[in-house]
Amino acid sequence: MFRGREKEIAILKKQFSQDKRTAVLVYGKRRIGKTTLILEASKAFDGVVVCHICVKSSYEGNLDLLARSICLGLGCPVIGFATIFDLFDFVRMQNKNILISIDEYQYFRQSKSGDEVDSFMQVVIDALPTNVKLVLCGSYISVMKELLLESNPLFGRFSSVIGLEEFDYKDSSLFYPSVPIRKRIELYSVFGGSPFVLENLEVDESIESNVEKLLLEPNSILRTHIESVMLKEVQKGFDTRILMIVGNGKKRYSDIAKGLGGVDNGLLDKQLKSLVSMETLEKNFPINKSHDKKKQFYELSDNLMRFYFTYIWGNDSLIARLGSHGFYEMYIKDSLTSFVSFRFERIVNQFFSRCVKEGTLKGVLDIGSFWYDDKETKTNGQFDCVLKTLSGYNVYECKFLSSPMSLKDCEKEASQISFVKGIEFARVGFVSSSGFDFDSSTFDLINGEELYL
Repeated sequence: MFRGREKEIAILKKQFSQDKRTAVLVYGKRRIGKTTLILEASKAFDGVVVCHICVKSSYEGNLDLLARSICLGLGCPVIGFATIFDLFDFVRMQNKNILISIDEYQYFRQSKSGDEVDSFMQVVIDALPTNVKLVLCGSYISVMKELLLESNPLFGRFSSVIGLEEFDYKDSSLFYPSVPIRKRIELYSVFGGSPFVLENLEVDESIESNVEKLLLEPNSILRTHIESVMLKEVQKGFDTRILMIVGNGKKRYSDIAKGLGGVDNGLLDKQLKSLVSMETLEKNFPINKSHDKKKQFYELSDNLMRFYFTYIWGNDSLIARLGSHGFYEMYIKDSLTSFVSFRFERIVNQFFSRCVKEGTLKGVLDIGSFWYDDKETKTNGQFDCVLKTLSGYNVYECKFLSSPMSLKDCEKEASQISFVKGIEFARVGFVSSSGFDFDSSTFDLINGEELYL
């Protein structure tokens, strides 16, 4: 069953139906749903659909396999071609609409040195007739992003570019629409929004059961997915400890460097930049310090990865000795609520972002964290969910609770906010997973149910 991706589906359908030269680039992490997306969009294509997956082989080997896929798709005998130009000359001679998707393109382009394959593909794209639609698709994000650089032969050749991301908290809930709000929050906070991961969840089982079966058991499917797929590109030339440090809440550059034992600044800078380019890490700034490099911070872009590096990474032997259930009971159970609480702040930020994009929330200039440093009182800290609006800053306290917040609780939180000197917020609000036991015109109140409407 296909879920979500309405925007991306609409883009691809439009590209596939237009009467002009069409080449589309689709990239994203492994098992994020790229191939499924293309296949779903191609259902509306009036013509022959060829979906080919490149392999780790020579250029000649990949060319032969591509030719085989195209010939079989066209229903003709398999023919060998000396060059990719000969192959696409053959395609152009076909008097029919043809959609060709070349998946895992990074293997094809890496079969020759430099940008040689990209140069070949540039010639192919420039000569595409209007009845032939081409999609290049790849999962090595840093490699695929090179195709968009001005120095690359394929620069400016794509009629559309889709960088496929994980589902956010709300689209992830399409995989478990009937579970209670609290469990929806927990599922997203722990497992994230990868379609592959979501399809493997046993949503009728407890969080504990899912963690033990899918992440802690030897050779469990999601643990294997993380270590053999998600980390595959990262493990080549990167210090994996960076992800562990960030996963455990050390977000600032200085904290990461300290955790590495004083690593060379140049090397750390390079690795952080690459990890951001790979979309393994996100680099963020507080919305009130958007140009202050000293305030920049890093976060893991994937909730599942954060859970893995918080609890599992480096603990293989301990998990083996205690067993999956024993390890969960001793090392995860008591701190899980705290872990989810931090992820709940991310959910709330995504909620406000959706509201802005959908047009239900006006006048918002930015969404993010707000950092303060009061030298007079010698206090510093941050508010994790703040809206920068035309009328000032609106601060929201996010509470992952098992029972509704009371007026007394909100007033206490609001008084603590007011202790911060030199900051005047236009509005103070609260987002409670379990709602509130009162109504108020003083505070902006948002309950968990509203996040999923």
